Amino acid sequence: MSTFPRTPRILKGGLVLIDPVTSAVRRIIILQYNPDTLSRSFQVQSVGGAEADRSEALRIKGPPVETIKVEAEIDATDQLEFPKENRVTVEFGIAPQLAALETIIYPTSDQLQSNNSLAQSGTLEIAPMETALTLFVWSKTRIVPVRLTELSITEEAFDITLNPMRAKVSLGLRVLSPYDLGFQHKGGNLFMAYLRQKEQLAAMMQTGALGALGLTRIP
Repeated sequence: MSTFPRTPRILKGGLVLIDPVTSAVRRIIILQYNPDTLSRSFQVQSVGGAEADRSEALRIKGPPVETIKVEAEIDATDQLEFPKENRVTVEFGIAPQLAALETIIYPTSDQLQSNNSLAQSGTLEIAPMETALTLFVWSKTRIVPVRLTELSITEEAFDITLNPMRAKVSLGLRVLSPYDLGFQHKGGNLFMAYLRQKEQLAAMMQTGALGALGLTRIP
C-alpha cells in the first residue's frame, strides 16, 4: 500500500561517528524508532560552587555540563517481512545494530593488539587509545559532540539460533564543549554552532511583560 505522496518525511535521530582528525564519517547509526522522550540535565559551572564568595555569585566559568538520556527500541519485525532484502537480519537478527552501538565504547582489536605489542617490546609509556568523535544528531538544530557514558541493553526476544530480535537500549550521553576538546577541534566547532543555535532560538521567544507578573516596574 502506497503512502500519501504529500506525507512529510519523518526525520530520525541518531549517532554519527567521525574521524577526530579528518572529520571523515566512519559510521552512521540511525535510531529505528524515535523515542517518545528525551531527557536532558544541566550542571551549572558556577565559580566556587555552593561555597562561592558573594563577589563571585553571578560568575560562571564555562558552559554547563549537559547530559542526555535516550531510551530507544530496536525490532527486527519489519525487516523480516522482506527476507530477501534483509538477509543480514534473517541470519543475525539485530545483533549488528547492537554491536555498532557497543563498539563505540570499545577500542578496536587492532589498537589492543598494537598496544600489547608495544608493551611486550618494552615501551614504558603507552598513550591511551583514541576513539572516533561521536555526534548526537537530533534535527539540524541539534548536532552535538558527545561522549557515551552509559549503555544498557535489554534483549527481549530471540530467534531459534538465539540471535536477538528485539531490544531496548538506554543511552547516556555527555555533551562535550570546547573546554573538553579545544576551540580548534572539530567537536569544539560543532559545540559553538550548537550554542549559537540556542541563542538564535532564545531570541525568537516573545518577551514577556512585567504586568503578567503583577508588576509595573522592578523595585
